[in-house]
Amino acid sequence: MLDDDARLTTLRDFVRWGASRFNEAGLFFGHGTDNALDEALALVLHVLHLSHDLPESYLQSAVTADERAAIVELFSRRIDERIPAAYLTRKAWFCGMELYVNEHVLVPRSPIAELIENGFAPWVDPDGVEAVLDLCTGSGCIAMGCAHAFPDARVDAVDISPEALVVARRNVDQHRLQDRVDVIESDLFDALEGRSYDLIVSNPPYVGEEELRGLPPEYWREPAIGLAAGEEGLDVVTRILRQSSRFLSRDGIIVVEVGSAADALTARYPEVPFLWLDFERGGEGVFLLTADQLDEYQAIFDERDDL
Repeated sequence: MLDDDARLTTLRDFVRWGASRFNEAGLFFGHGTDNALDEALALVLHVLHLSHDLPESYLQSAVTADERAAIVELFSRRIDERIPAAYLTRKAWFCGMELYVNEHVLVPRSPIAELIENGFAPWVDPDGVEAVLDLCTGSGCIAMGCAHAFPDARVDAVDISPEALVVARRNVDQHRLQDRVDVIESDLFDALEGRSYDLIVSNPPYVGEEELRGLPPEYWREPAIGLAAGEEGLDVVTRILRQSSRFLSRDGIIVVEVGSAADALTARYPEVPFLWLDFERGGEGVFLLTADQLDEYQAIFDERDDL
């Protein structure tokens, strides 16, 4: 991949060269970075065991022969195997937290992070949040973010995948939140009978069959169970809508990301007043409903669950 006589000596040289190779190879970016330069920088810093707040002057530092070989090997894997950088480094960031990730969980990237950082204002009273549920938790990122946003609340992090829950528990332990965040294996609400929450948050699978077939190869490195949701991408969210009212407190709210399945969802339930949230940092397809709204439209959710 790199000729012996290539004149690359500094960190900056390798970041620039890597970005050029990534663009040449037509890689997709969207798993923690959105451009080739940031992706190359993340991989170089990982190899050199350096943090992202490295002073810019250090980019002129020379790279040793061993470091050079390791950088080239990682760049080659990124290009040849189309593995997102987060899986190569085993690191991702969400709500300011560094998280461990592997191929059993999606790379954290939900716009719900912005809601968490704002304490879900103005829709909840932070002093009134005693229990939070993160459905389809994956790496545990949303659950952990909510634990920080609501320091007096109990948080349940739920997923159907035992492999994903291993990752979630590792992250919860790493951030010393094991006394605040309970990691639970459950198919949505099946193992939660009798529990009640002031806030339910979910980033469930929502990719439809046609969209799934057209995704870039990088997405195929992620677990299919975290993406695929039937023909229209609604298989999981319709179950959430049908079941969640029994688990939401009287003044509670539910926030769910459905991404590209938003149009299909509104077409299935045109009567339901989904509040589609806006984000300053980008992102769409996240709705909010109150407990009263869930109760009001429960019959419709039940009636059309099997459509």
